[in-house]
Amino acid sequence: MTNLLIHRGIVSKNYKENLLKSFKQSFKKGYGVETDIHATKDDKFICFHDFTLNRIFKKNVSVKNLNYSKIKEISSKNKKTIPLLKDLLKTSKNKYLLFIELKPLFSKKLLQKLLKETSSYRKCVFISFNHKNIYNLLKIKSNSKVGLSFSNSNSAKMIVKKSNNKKINYLILDKIFLKNKNIQNLKIKKYYYTIKNKSEFNKYNKNNNLIFENL
Repeated sequence: MTNLLIHRGIVSKNYKENLLKSFKQSFKKGYGVETDIHATKDDKFICFHDFTLNRIFKKNVSVKNLNYSKIKEISSKNKKTIPLLKDLLKTSKNKYLLFIELKPLFSKKLLQKLLKETSSYRKCVFISFNHKNIYNLLKIKSNSKVGLSFSNSNSAKMIVKKSNNKKINYLILDKIFLKNKNIQNLKIKKYYYTIKNKSEFNKYNKNNNLIFENL
């Protein structure tokens, strides 16, 4: 049986990325969620993709330089309230798989806080394109559920090498690697992303774990 996650909660074009409304709809449909997290100036974890508010809110200011109260004020005025990770965790009710992507490089202090905040939620998996985040997290808690993310610019050889680490539970891969036999033959569990529409979903869904959107 394959496992399916909604990319940033974008169930359809009616649901915007990384909003509580979108996450709730994803769960209602029976899917898990992939989301991105950053830490605010006051060390709150938020579900948000970008390093700045420029793309979504037209404000060229870094997330890390704002307290959550200010971020909430800005985003709420635009009717796109940025949720805390705590909000997502509570909404998931410990029933749905959550892939939590660490966007920036987090300090040891923040990683410890993240582990504490998610400690009672069994279905959290921490992933990152910045693999140092994952290795540092494992130093703190060696049995954490983790995955390494790879872009289409990474080599299959490098992916195979990194998959040999027995503490890594998942590989998160661009869909181009669906065609690579060496990758397909790896025993480690794999999730494929950039599945952007229903036709791609139908094409790849049969035997693969997917992170998809706009079904």
